[in-house]
Amino acid sequence: MRKIKLIVLAPVAICLLASLSALAMGGKGGNGEEQIKTLQRQMIEADLKGDISFLEKHFADDATIIYGSGKMITKAERIEAVKSGALKYESYDVHDSKIRVDGNTAVVTELGSFKGLVNGKPFSGDLRNTRVWIKQKGSWNCVLFQTTRVAPPSQ
Repeated sequence: MRKIKLIVLAPVAICLLASLSALAMGGKGGNGEEQIKTLQRQMIEADLKGDISFLEKHFADDATIIYGSGKMITKAERIEAVKSGALKYESYDVHDSKIRVDGNTAVVTELGSFKGLVNGKPFSGDLRNTRVWIKQKGSWNCVLFQTTRVAPPSQ
């Protein structure tokens, strides 16, 4: 009878350990790739809504942000631009996105079409973006955001 209990309990224990291990590796809410996909979508929504609380929470304090113009700013400057209305997105459509996760680091590249205002002046076009996310203390934070304007096709 004791052997039967061991035979039945061993697979249950292995499954439980595997589940706990997977949870510890991926953190809450699934694997790293799914977490980053969700954060990317939420980052876009935060930009469209001007949600600075999301930006404050998910940009690392020492984040580097580089715009298509080559201008480099800090997290505080990005948040102030959104807060003041100096940067306002009207639309933000992602056409292609690739996510690579390696341990506590994720790199996202995407192609998107954007429309909005910078200091009251309209901007629009296609941009390639790169975001680097680092998982610190159980939470993913964006440490680098860089955008590059895609040249229009030559005719």
